[in-house]
Amino acid sequence: MTIREAQTTVDQWIKQYGVRYFSELTNMAILTEEVGELARVVARLYGEQSFKTGEQPNLGEEMADILWVLLCMANQTGVDLTEELRKSIEKKTCRDSQRHINNPKLSTNKSHDKP
Repeated sequence: MTIREAQTTVDQWIKQYGVRYFSELTNMAILTEEVGELARVVARLYGEQSFKTGEQPNLGEEMADILWVLLCMANQTGVDLTEELRKSIEKKTCRDSQRHINNPKLSTNKSHDKP
């Protein structure tokens, strides 16, 4: 699914099942809440906290919840996230093409990168 298709799918779901979009302010509050839920899982998976009894490591689910609300916000404000992401990648490529490569702090093998 492309980002554009995801925006369309979310819009169709809202129209069919959601009655209407929540206000932009409400969605911003929900987005903040969802980011906090992701932070809690990350703190338990990669930090010093442990999971409470019954908690599950639902990292992907929390990321998807954030994406859902972000797609809602894009739809209701008329933002084409495909185009905005393309522009963001272009901006970062121009601005940072040498910055990270030349950063000695990044040359160590501490990366957690996974494709």
